[in-house]
Amino acid sequence: MIWMKLCNFAEKEEKSLPVNPQKKRNMQLNVRNTYGLEVMSRLVVIMILIALASAAAAEQEDAPSLCEAVGDRFLQGVALSVKNINDEKSCSIAARHFNSIVAENCMKAEELHPAEDVYDFSDADRFVDFGERNGMKIIGHCLIWHSQCPQWFCHDGEGNPVGSDEMKRRMRDHIHTVVGRYKGRIHGWDVVNEAIEGDGSWRQSDFYKILGEEFIPLAFQYAHEADPEAELYYNDYSMDMEGKRARVVELIRELKRRGLRIDAVGMQTHADLSNPGLDEYEKSMLAYAGEGVNVMATEFDISILPFVTASANISDKHEYEDSLNPYTVGVPEKIQRQWDKRLGDFYALWTKHSDIVSRVTVWGLGDGDSWKNDFPVKGRTDYPLLFDRRMEMKPAVREVIKGLTAD
Repeated sequence: MIWMKLCNFAEKEEKSLPVNPQKKRNMQLNVRNTYGLEVMSRLVVIMILIALASAAAAEQEDAPSLCEAVGDRFLQGVALSVKNINDEKSCSIAARHFNSIVAENCMKAEELHPAEDVYDFSDADRFVDFGERNGMKIIGHCLIWHSQCPQWFCHDGEGNPVGSDEMKRRMRDHIHTVVGRYKGRIHGWDVVNEAIEGDGSWRQSDFYKILGEEFIPLAFQYAHEADPEAELYYNDYSMDMEGKRARVVELIRELKRRGLRIDAVGMQTHADLSNPGLDEYEKSMLAYAGEGVNVMATEFDISILPFVTASANISDKHEYEDSLNPYTVGVPEKIQRQWDKRLGDFYALWTKHSDIVSRVTVWGLGDGDSWKNDFPVKGRTDYPLLFDRRMEMKPAVREVIKGLTAD
């Protein structure tokens, strides 16, 4: 197109030139040379940009994946949604960078077991199939949780709490059916999720109100009956808090005293730019490991948004305010540097204690899919994960990979 414009311009200039033939030829050559150089310059720039992009893509492809860089220190996991496992790009990223997956929602009771006599395993089956095709360690999340639990589970037809015997029967049937379906295919289960408050008191859930703390040992018992080879975990948030730490230690001891299996404690690790403090977090890691179990970071993300609550209980929601959503068009450089350092600090800590850390799982693939955009305030824009909204790996993650590979 540029060359055609060049020729047309030259022809117009030729018609308007004086009669002197030599001047006409000189003008024509000057015009063509000028536009020819412009075309060549643009072509050179384009070729350089293409070469640089190709080199960068080749470098990324040749560089170790995140799970390759982590190596045998611990499993590098990611939580996947139903949307993710139906998206080609998400599946490609997950298969390349992670060797363990956990179901973000499709294995929770309200999804799998919406009515007492109704099970729907369609999404969970696809999730497990994806993990098996890619040779991943598959984690089931979660068997007993007060949240995202269907109304029928703890209540009769009139809405009244069921009796203790009926509660035990329903728990056993649910756990045996779900764990039994995937026997030998699921590496480990979050058996009980979020049963302890930050101060160490028992959460007043329907399970607790009906059975007391006994519902926890029962859940571990039923899970082990259904699949004796599966690893079993207790999972919770704010696990750096002293009161919760002490109660979890007591829980581990009680389960072991009864001869029940517990392989690891899941520290969810929903972090922000300052919480949890790494000193208290490390104390909890060592306290739990001191009881003879492994430690896992099970729901890792780093929010950059203004602090609202340390809770990860999805019912603890707050009203939207513009002041709570300051980064709608991007992340300021200063904030990004803090996020980058925070990411590196966590990986350095897990690497330091890789003898007791068995898995690190990121709670989602890309920023756009993160639950943090809607919790604890709906409609915010957060940047908590390892891949951005275009599903491109963040530079800080590449630095983590370099550091892990160099060690």
